Amino acid sequence: MRVVAPLDVAWLYLESSRTPMHVGCVQIFSRPRGAGPDFIREVLAQLRDLQRLASPFNLKPGSLPLVGVAPVWVEERQPDMLHHVRHRALPRPAGDAELNDVVAELLSEAMDPTRPLWECHLLEGLRRGRFALVIKMHHALVDGVGGMRLLQAALSTDAHERGMLAPWAPHPHPHAPARPAHAHEDTGEVHGGLRHVLDLALEQLRSQRGLLRGVSAMGGAVAGRSRGLAAPYRAPKTQFNGRISPHRQFSTLQLPLKVLRTLAHRAEVTLNDVMLEICASALRAELEREGALPDGPLVAGVPVSLRPEGDGSVGTAVSFLMASLATHLPDPLQRLAHIHASTDAAKRHLQQMHRLALTEYTLVLMAPFILELLTGLGGRGHPVFNLVVSNVPGPSKRLYFNGARMDAMYPTSILTHGQALNITALSYAGQLNIGVTACREALPSVQRLTAAMQAGFEALVEALPAP
Repeated sequence: MRVVAPLDVAWLYLESSRTPMHVGCVQIFSRPRGAGPDFIREVLAQLRDLQRLASPFNLKPGSLPLVGVAPVWVEERQPDMLHHVRHRALPRPAGDAELNDVVAELLSEAMDPTRPLWECHLLEGLRRGRFALVIKMHHALVDGVGGMRLLQAALSTDAHERGMLAPWAPHPHPHAPARPAHAHEDTGEVHGGLRHVLDLALEQLRSQRGLLRGVSAMGGAVAGRSRGLAAPYRAPKTQFNGRISPHRQFSTLQLPLKVLRTLAHRAEVTLNDVMLEICASALRAELEREGALPDGPLVAGVPVSLRPEGDGSVGTAVSFLMASLATHLPDPLQRLAHIHASTDAAKRHLQQMHRLALTEYTLVLMAPFILELLTGLGGRGHPVFNLVVSNVPGPSKRLYFNGARMDAMYPTSILTHGQALNITALSYAGQLNIGVTACREALPSVQRLTAAMQAGFEALVEALPAP
């Protein structure tokens, strides 16, 4: 039993029929050559044939005795694998539209809080004999980077490897946790312990100073005193910043990473800046189409991972930077320059804080938004930002599961009142795989938005020609 971290408590308490708090991904596979007619049945059996689950797939929410309000993670010792791993055959041959409709249906459904908070749906019947795994995990268990590492660990770069275990299966030879090395014995250990305590105290003091500077700077941005730094709760309200329904839409887009990196190099900006400009171009086009383009720029909340390399801990470890999307500017290159200046200022703002302070800073930043949601006022005032745009680094090499080649992996994410649109990108094998999750009532057509993103990408290619 372990106590749930403060930010993860918010994800649990914000769960409702309209706002299920699960993230995940859609993995599309091609069958291995020579696969027989029972291949899908064999994959399903491999995914289900377990008596015990690995962490965090074995965790379900509970509460401390006599308190009842402090959530803890409790281990499930008898998992119902028929509940967690489900199978559905789509009408053949199902294309992207049919697959995305089923994904949207699955994203609309909250998970059973009395069980470990994850599901895997195996969907067969896709064109060319392909199949998909739609994986859902509660945001209190994982963030984008943590979830990516969990799922990637179960895949292989070897197309011939067989007997591979599901991501939720315990590894047959778990590594023992590394023990701290002690250079001294007896009194040396005491001195080392005291030094460690003093180091922690000094680190905490430095983090608090950085926290105060960060909160002060953000307060100046809200008051309009900080130039270049996009401020929270100052974004113009749009049609996707109101109350949301339980119904979801989902659409996908693939863009070539090599071309995106070339565009970033030519414009002397980052890949993330290019991604944000493509989103800004599409949002401007859609809002103009609806006659609802605000005079001021939209603001994106961009998650920043605080998870060190190799960290597989439970929960979320993210902060946010605010990025102006410059949707008030019609020229794509001017928009891109404005976005780069905004993200650069936001990065400098976060870098002035110690890593320990960033979690507290995130809680301070998001507290008004979370309080609105908890009190039923979410989506009625100004949003903290207009939408979340996230870019999660993924594997660069082609991956396989028991010989089945993974052709694409599209991320899915959460929506809340006031945040009816989420755009998340994941790099994989030379492609940027973009998943767009939206409330059906807030956005006329999420497929039209991804088509506008494709058009924005092509406009940027045209505006930045090769020398």
